[in-house]
Order: sequence, then C-alpha cells, then structure tokens
Amino acid sequence: MSLDPTWLFVSLIAGGVGFVLFVYGKKQQRWPQLAAGLLFMVYPYFTPSLVSLVLIGLLLAFILWYAIRLGW
Repeated sequence: MSLDPTWLFVSLIAGGVGFVLFVYGKKQQRWPQLAAGLLFMVYPYFTPSLVSLVLIGLLLAFILWYAIRLGW
C-alpha cells in the first residue's frame, strides 16, 4: 500500500463503487453485483501501485459486465 495521493484517491473511488454495488446487489438479491462490490472494496488493500490498482479495477468491471451480459 502506498501513501501517494493519487493512489489514495483512486482507491477511494474503487471502494465507493464497491460499496454502491454491494448495497445494490444485496437489496436486489443480485449475486454478481454483490460479489463484485465486495471485490471492489477489498482489492485496493492488496495493490501496491497505481497502475495495478487501475488495471485490476478495469478487469473486475469487465468481468462484472460480462457476467451481466451472460444473464446472471
């Protein structure tokens, strides 16, 4: 984990998106959004750089989009 201001700001955005997805998934009983929300809230703790933070976030967003596209 870094104390770079840009990294902190981007991790705050990822955590906020994760919280919104988690609440939506829980309320609507949608498992892909619930799981993606948990992952979005947790993964910034394990990313050491800004590049890995952004790339993993984009990968998680793509996986969520693809799961929804498949009808989950």
